Amino acid sequence: MVGRSRSIHLSVHIHKNPAAMAERAAHIIAHCCEEAIAERGVFTIALSGGATPLPLYRLLAGSDWAERLPWEKINIYFVDERAVEPEDADSNFGMIRRELLAHVPATHYYRIKAEKDPVVAAQQYESLLRTDFALKDNELPRFDFILLGMGNNGHTGSISVGSPAAVPDQKRLVIDQYVPGRRYDRVTMTLPVLNNARCCLFLVTGHEKHEVLSQALDLLAPPRLSAQMVRPTFGELIWIVDEAAATGYEE
Repeated sequence: MVGRSRSIHLSVHIHKNPAAMAERAAHIIAHCCEEAIAERGVFTIALSGGATPLPLYRLLAGSDWAERLPWEKINIYFVDERAVEPEDADSNFGMIRRELLAHVPATHYYRIKAEKDPVVAAQQYESLLRTDFALKDNELPRFDFILLGMGNNGHTGSISVGSPAAVPDQKRLVIDQYVPGRRYDRVTMTLPVLNNARCCLFLVTGHEKHEVLSQALDLLAPPRLSAQMVRPTFGELIWIVDEAAATGYEE
């Protein structure tokens, strides 16, 4: 049997601090946005929560970037969400709304309504994606850009290795996800959705993530981390990390 060849377009950018990381990420987003709108008239992006993307969101919310990006042509979705009210301090949407959406003229954003029933929220968000992307049976949405982070244990989104969300041939686009040891149930996009994106970009900071970062970047090894399983089939994989995460040394 002849094996199927596959190439992964991987790039790693190392910057001194989160501010420089945010600047690089913003320029990459702007480039992807310009390209998508020129080709398809709209830019579809899925955002993640957490502390790491805060400098990026604050940069994009500033006057320079708020006026630079064509927000009216950007459709904003969310990679995952906790089962909390949007006003809750732990809500991914709540944080992104406070730090970014409240400061830019974005009107096309679609949150995961996980606060009442994660099972129903997952079904509703999957239906939304199927409608917005005009999907046929067994088709996957093709996001132009997905922004991701990585936890200290190598997870990304609310995807855990061995969970239904991480199954490579998972037919669901969005599932409810119980994460052991965490405070809340989650709703998350599944691994096949991430791997169908035109571009997945990770932001990683901190010396404590050095070892897990090294493992996540080893694409030749069998994946043991959910972040390591993100390997876009027909797209780019970009990692932007700070010097502490790259070297393992504190400043």
